[in-house]
Amino acid sequence: MTTTTLTTSSSSAPAAAPTPVPVTDVPAVVDETARLLTEHYVFPEAAEQLAVLLRRRLAEGAYDVGSAEELGDLVTADLQSVNGDPHLRLKYHPEQVPQGQGEAAAAAMRREFEASLGGVPRVELLAGGTALLELGPFLFPLPWSAEPLAAALTLVARAEALILDLRGNGGGDPDTVAFVCSYLLDERTHLNTMYARVGDRHDQSWTLPHVPGARFGGTKPVHVLTGPRTFSAAEELAYDLQQLGRATVVGETTRGGAHPREGWTVHPNLEATIPVARAVNPVSGTNWEGIGVLPDIPCPASDALDRALALGAGA
Repeated sequence: MTTTTLTTSSSSAPAAAPTPVPVTDVPAVVDETARLLTEHYVFPEAAEQLAVLLRRRLAEGAYDVGSAEELGDLVTADLQSVNGDPHLRLKYHPEQVPQGQGEAAAAAMRREFEASLGGVPRVELLAGGTALLELGPFLFPLPWSAEPLAAALTLVARAEALILDLRGNGGGDPDTVAFVCSYLLDERTHLNTMYARVGDRHDQSWTLPHVPGARFGGTKPVHVLTGPRTFSAAEELAYDLQQLGRATVVGETTRGGAHPREGWTVHPNLEATIPVARAVNPVSGTNWEGIGVLPDIPCPASDALDRALALGAGA
């Protein structure tokens, strides 16, 4: 039998570095970012401090750079220098993003959604009747993700125990957090409250009275896997279940971002992402901002699945 092997030439030239995206009107970008900050940031005093800082740094020539990516990095470092808020950024997008509030994030997340089976890249039955459900890379907006999530959560409802893998999940929609929690609890439960600066609102998040498909329920063991990449809404999912005593968190401390944000396009490739609210958990009275979700069973994230399996269905 003849075997044919296809190879690629090792002599081919390396791919050229991408051409930097220029930014021609740095003052306009910085001024608009400062304006949005003072108008929307959930912490008004910090917003005023940061706006002064950005304009002073602009006057000093700290932002005299030619590329949008460099500008984004420099401004982000300054934005996070006062209170370390990881959601507060001037985010660079290699591809041009739509104008308008929230459009940049939505366009990027839609591409991720299509490439990840709707945010459910892995469902597997493991030894001892334990189901593994990986959610990622994000908890996508519920109008997109309800169908794949309902299918996956119904599929694992008959398992003896559930391992929820959030180690690679970068956040997403708080409504999706409530949707997932609704499958893991038997009664309507207050999960979280978001305080929004604009309108001085307190918006409560509760589990749903009814869900599509079957519930896993509120009594069988749930273990949540976390790591340093677990962020934002994924942290809320782990934190809510942990504070309710519904799940054991296994792995590493998460990134520590508890402030939901909105995004505004301030340049064709730059998005000002500004937290507009803060979370208040009804059990702890606080949140995971700057601290992260602390695991009940600390271990390297790479070992978390094995550690969770070792706990057994009766843990």
